[in-house]
Amino acid sequence: MRFRKTFGAILAEATAEQESTVPAEMRMKDWPTSYLGRLPIAQTDLASSARGFIDEARARRGKGQRPFYSTSANGQVLALCGKDSAFLALMQRADQIHADGTPMVLYSKLFSKTPLPERVATTDLVHDVAKAAQDAGVSFYFLGATEEVNARAVEEMRQRYPKLVFAGRRNGYFSRDEEDAIVAEVNAAKPDILWIGLGVPLEQQFLDRNIERLTGVGVVKTSGGLFDFISGKNSRAPHWMQASGLEWLYRLWLEPRRLAVRYLTTNPQALGALIRHSR
Repeated sequence: MRFRKTFGAILAEATAEQESTVPAEMRMKDWPTSYLGRLPIAQTDLASSARGFIDEARARRGKGQRPFYSTSANGQVLALCGKDSAFLALMQRADQIHADGTPMVLYSKLFSKTPLPERVATTDLVHDVAKAAQDAGVSFYFLGATEEVNARAVEEMRQRYPKLVFAGRRNGYFSRDEEDAIVAEVNAAKPDILWIGLGVPLEQQFLDRNIERLTGVGVVKTSGGLFDFISGKNSRAPHWMQASGLEWLYRLWLEPRRLAVRYLTTNPQALGALIRHSR
């Protein structure tokens, strides 16, 4: 039985390369989900998600319709969903929610009837999508972070993926009054995939107000602090810490003043949400 597996065996399953469990012909909106911590989490892996982004972007190109909306859940998100019903509703309106946290994957392998294949971290996904986008002619747009970080992130991606097309970029410092202009600017650029990194919950709120008007975009992915990591402003934890679900501890070591209180409050709340509101 699943709950009798050793932690090491479960961890190995969570971190090993796995074959896609999603038929190629299925659109992302049709993928099965696991209900964890109040949210329907997509049963997918990095490879399937990357292919799905490319397929959705190409299928929606030039159609002038609402983009496919993908977001992510981690401990902070699960905790916020428990405290804020309005934010929970925002998350539930997304077309897809990735598990961007190893603890969620491990919990599903221990207790869920439908365990998740692996963690789908946006910091990993963006590179898988970029590799495929080069050959598919799928374009990116980076929206978020400071002007310096945003520019550095785009330049880093261009260096790593020389054939990747950027339709545009913009920093994330703008007011509500400027949103009409931002939407018009993005639509005019017609990016296949819009990566939006304004942080939780600002990026979800921005999309709730504007997603129906982003008709020049194929896929939207909320990205949190993605651009900080791509640009080199922030470093990622060693792979063994990522695989063990300890990336949060590495980040706490780097930024104790900013993250200590957040982790002390959100981690227990997230665990409680998984225990009480999963199946």
